[in-house]
Amino acid sequence: MVSNPLHGLPFLPGSSFRDYTKTAFHRSQTLGYRNGYAVVQPPTVGIGGDRLPVNQLSPAELDELASKAPALTYGQPKQAPPAEFIPAHVAFDKKVLKFDAYFQEDVPMSTEEHYRIRQVNIYYYLEDDSMSVMEPVVENSGIPQGKLIKRHRLAKNDQGDHYHWKDLNRGINITIYGKTFRLVDCDRFTQVFLESQGIELNPPERMALDPYTELRKQPLRKYVTPSDFDHLKQFLTFDKQVLRFYAIWDDTDSMFGECRNYIIHYYLMDDTVEIREVHERNDGRDPFPLLMNRQRMPKVLVENAKNFPHCVLEISDQEVLEWYTAKDFIVGKPLTILGRTFFIYDCDPFTRQYYKEKFGISDLPRIDVSKKEPPPVKPELPPYNGYGQIEDSAQNCFVLIPKAPKKDVMKMLMDNGKVLRYLAALDSPNPEDKDRRFIFSYFLANDMITIFEPPVRNSGIIAGKYLGRTKVLKPSSSVENPIYYGPTDFFIGAVIEVFGRRFVILDTDDYVLKYMESNAAQYSPEALLSIQNCAQKHEAPALELENKQTEDPGEQELEALIDTIRKQREPHPCKDNIREAFQSYDQDASGYVDKEMFFKVCDSLNLPVDDSLIKELIRMCSHGEDKINYYNFLRAFSNGPG
Repeated sequence: MVSNPLHGLPFLPGSSFRDYTKTAFHRSQTLGYRNGYAVVQPPTVGIGGDRLPVNQLSPAELDELASKAPALTYGQPKQAPPAEFIPAHVAFDKKVLKFDAYFQEDVPMSTEEHYRIRQVNIYYYLEDDSMSVMEPVVENSGIPQGKLIKRHRLAKNDQGDHYHWKDLNRGINITIYGKTFRLVDCDRFTQVFLESQGIELNPPERMALDPYTELRKQPLRKYVTPSDFDHLKQFLTFDKQVLRFYAIWDDTDSMFGECRNYIIHYYLMDDTVEIREVHERNDGRDPFPLLMNRQRMPKVLVENAKNFPHCVLEISDQEVLEWYTAKDFIVGKPLTILGRTFFIYDCDPFTRQYYKEKFGISDLPRIDVSKKEPPPVKPELPPYNGYGQIEDSAQNCFVLIPKAPKKDVMKMLMDNGKVLRYLAALDSPNPEDKDRRFIFSYFLANDMITIFEPPVRNSGIIAGKYLGRTKVLKPSSSVENPIYYGPTDFFIGAVIEVFGRRFVILDTDDYVLKYMESNAAQYSPEALLSIQNCAQKHEAPALELENKQTEDPGEQELEALIDTIRKQREPHPCKDNIREAFQSYDQDASGYVDKEMFFKVCDSLNLPVDDSLIKELIRMCSHGEDKINYYNFLRAFSNGPG
């Protein structure tokens, strides 16, 4: 290892030397991360790993030196007074930004120009951020010019923002009240102002010129050498020879436009063209036979002939470079005549033969231009909102004045008054819903269902009508193909889902078994067997109760009282769910209910208990002080013989 020859020399002015043996000149790392944050660390070594001087200042001392203000000989300097406030309307008074722009305007009803370029000046007033649009007046232009938009703040968008000078630049488009203006250039003051505010200006563009105005600046007329074509020979050769073409004019893209049929006649004797309209019966149009009289049709005009007054004078050979000839009429190609584009789709046999002999074109097939009817759109029903029946709601989508859906009249007549009643429990995980019982009534005439919940003492649940008459959809059905619950879906153990609530059928009345036995083909054997087993369980208590009633010594008096009450209530029909309301509280089918519960059920069903005859009937049906035989009581309110 070679020792440093400069080691040990005193570090004095004039005695410092450069170490030529040093090869490392890197600086130590002063940036680091602590707990995910970047921190600055003081260097531990110098450049190239040299030892730092002993008197190196700490970061806190460096910060103190940086923030320390030197003491001046004559004290602290005086603060300059604040600048005088100048309002914007004074600072920017008479300072206006000027932009050169143009916009394009359609010319719908002109055969010589389709659009027009209008040059304008856009002024931006810095004092209040208002703008105005001025169009230089051109003499005898026939266009209202001058001030197009008065000076005011212009809306930039629908959010209420307004245009600012920061939004303006060369070579951009701005939209003002539906018109699009193209900014092409600005004056010197505008350029200096925007550049002083840090805005980079786009390069200037050339001002667009109006094609119609430039056309009028061209020379008036160019002459064409007369032709030496023999028109007499053409007349004698092609006299009474006419080419017939069938064409359509499709104007459906314009407002109130339609597709109309025409016949184009080309006279070979003088190369004239005639266009006839094809009228249909009751088409609602005036019967004008001709769309265009027989005349020669110019194909290419000279440049200055576009401004020729066609409505006053006829076009001569001096204004036309090229005329339409027979070779321009080809089946299957469009043809523009006087601004209208006709599509030729067919011709007559003479025309086909002429093109075959003259031009060698033998294939001129007919093109089918008939528009096919679009496939009918299948109406889609909107989502069901849950109100009313699906069939009733769907009628509003089919006709303007909805009609009631058709009903099965024969079914309503045959099954009128037939009601199937079932006892059901609510299938719910809530413990308070475990003992709730419901009575389902299925009306065979219209397949509607009602649900009644009998009152339970001290249950805290408001009893009564749970569901009015309505049809109930099955969970697997859809709005397009609704499937409702039918009588075959109700049997012992069946689960019925009604608008998100699940019910389990527990019991039925006697009429359900009779109906199922008379219509056994509609039910499964398991469903019929479940109803029969349930009916057999109720027969034994009912027979025992009936035997007890026949042994009662006051049976004749009771029967007479029941007959009297029936005759008195004959004009007033009774409700069908009276028996189900009492049976729901008779869990052991004994025929007796508590007296307090008996009057509570009568009150919920609006049964008259204040009448003297009914009070006597309740007294005779009482069994002791706490029980009432509701079987004999219901016999007085039943609609048929007891």
